[in-house]
Amino acid sequence: MSIAALSEQEVLRRKSLQNLRALGIDPYPAEAYPVNAWAQDINENFNTDPDKYKEVTIAGRIMTRRIMGSASFAELQDSTGRVQIYIKRDDICPGEDKTLYNTVFKKLLDLGDYIGVKGYVFLTQTGEISVHVQEFTVLAKSLKPLPVVKRDDEGNIYDGFTDPELRYRQRYVDLTVNPEYKQIFINRSKVISTMRNYFSEQGWMEVETPILQAIHGGAAARPFNTHHNTLDMPLYLRIANELYLKRLIVAGFDGVFEFGKMFRNEGMDRTHNPEYTAMEIYVAYKDYIWMMAMVEECLEKVAVAVHGSPVVQVGEHDINFAGPYEKLSMYDSILKYTNIDVSQMDEAQLRQTCRDLAIEVDSTMGKGKLIDEIFSAKVEANLIQPTYITDYPIEMTPLAKKHRSKDGLVERFELFVLGKEIGNAYSELNDPLDQRERFEEQLLLAGRGDEEAMAMDEDFLRSLEYGMPPTSGLGIGIDRLVMLMTNQTTIQEVLFFPQMRPEKKAKVVTIDDFVNIGVPAEWVPVINKMGFNTVEDLKAANPNKVFNDLGGMRKKLKLDLTIPAKESVMAWFA
Repeated sequence: MSIAALSEQEVLRRKSLQNLRALGIDPYPAEAYPVNAWAQDINENFNTDPDKYKEVTIAGRIMTRRIMGSASFAELQDSTGRVQIYIKRDDICPGEDKTLYNTVFKKLLDLGDYIGVKGYVFLTQTGEISVHVQEFTVLAKSLKPLPVVKRDDEGNIYDGFTDPELRYRQRYVDLTVNPEYKQIFINRSKVISTMRNYFSEQGWMEVETPILQAIHGGAAARPFNTHHNTLDMPLYLRIANELYLKRLIVAGFDGVFEFGKMFRNEGMDRTHNPEYTAMEIYVAYKDYIWMMAMVEECLEKVAVAVHGSPVVQVGEHDINFAGPYEKLSMYDSILKYTNIDVSQMDEAQLRQTCRDLAIEVDSTMGKGKLIDEIFSAKVEANLIQPTYITDYPIEMTPLAKKHRSKDGLVERFELFVLGKEIGNAYSELNDPLDQRERFEEQLLLAGRGDEEAMAMDEDFLRSLEYGMPPTSGLGIGIDRLVMLMTNQTTIQEVLFFPQMRPEKKAKVVTIDDFVNIGVPAEWVPVINKMGFNTVEDLKAANPNKVFNDLGGMRKKLKLDLTIPAKESVMAWFA
């Protein structure tokens, strides 16, 4: 038999649950509840059109309550906000039986419970919009008390539910007691829907591609691997959907895009989560120069949809998403911020440059990785306003087309805002022979220990051999874009359920654990009420005080139990 580590509040709520059922009230009814009004609409529009609110049905959680004898005020919170409700005993209990008010509402309901109310909207004597309740229904009994978040008259929050780990782990509590955070996720939805609508208006098609892939490819990253039992083969969670989307361009679609989850078995920090959302789009007969203009138009629409303006305040910066954006080549950006020209350096010279700049590198890194390390360490943080970094060394980008006029480079850009990469685009490589050579170079890097090197994908090469038209492709990290659009500094704030370390579970304690050290079984619940939920808790206490307190608890709880002898109690601590 296990001992449930319930707080006093949780115990009382469970008793209320039983009492509701004893009264014939189902605390979790199955019937649909016919909601026809919402808090925000009532608060914003009642004064201008009061006749519209003569018969309303609204549902939500009880968040505050003031009981004043035969009448009470409470605040009901639904998905749109809070509205005050007024409950008068004789209105909801017109007959002799006042149980619904005196017992159910006043004694058996708690903050956090879901109820539905029917009535009409009116103004109180103090001019506050309220729903005069004529009927109410219990919709869901809350067995755990919500954290109490206090607000002063100006709306400032103190003593709030602010611990980040608790907020992210228990997002259902966070968004209930901190409803202002809901706007982040409302704006996240606006970002995605605006992009989706823009792409669809151009005639491009939204598609879905496999998440479980036999070969991980499309990006340089460490994959998560798993195993398919029926096929008896290893599979990988995708690190990118690029190679499948390109197959669809081969198949004859002019434009395809996908919003989807990507998975990378790498570190976690303020801008990285192992599971994240990306948008990738591929459009035939276009190049990376065309893509720059498209991105500027798209992101300006996103900013306007969220903020009503292309200028978005992020921290201390006003970020202007209206184009055109600044353009710097990879080599020129390094030269600008380090005064070092790396364009003609070989691998050994690049490795020495990294040492000179105090950049940590290892033997698995090839030329492209070394250049990327220099760029990351010395350039990225300077790119505040939207900036395109263009024309990357070929070693850094196995899937992009060789530059039309600059040897050793590829037609690629990355979009940086506030020092972070937001998007990545290519003039896509459609030469199957060149692509095979690039994959073979990646295999050599993998042989040197580079866990992020791409694998050889023979089926993708076969698709290119059937012919892929000139194509431009783009990937945008949705989570980072939402961070910018909502002025957040950590990726966890824009994910409903970010990845977390395993929750530390409280030790499950049994009555036998206490009996084994000599505590009589009938006294174990009393020991728990004294605050000793584990044997370790008990043994850390003062033995004499425990003995004395047993007598006090026996009297307080009016127990018909024999107090253990003092010698027996002392033995518990041996």
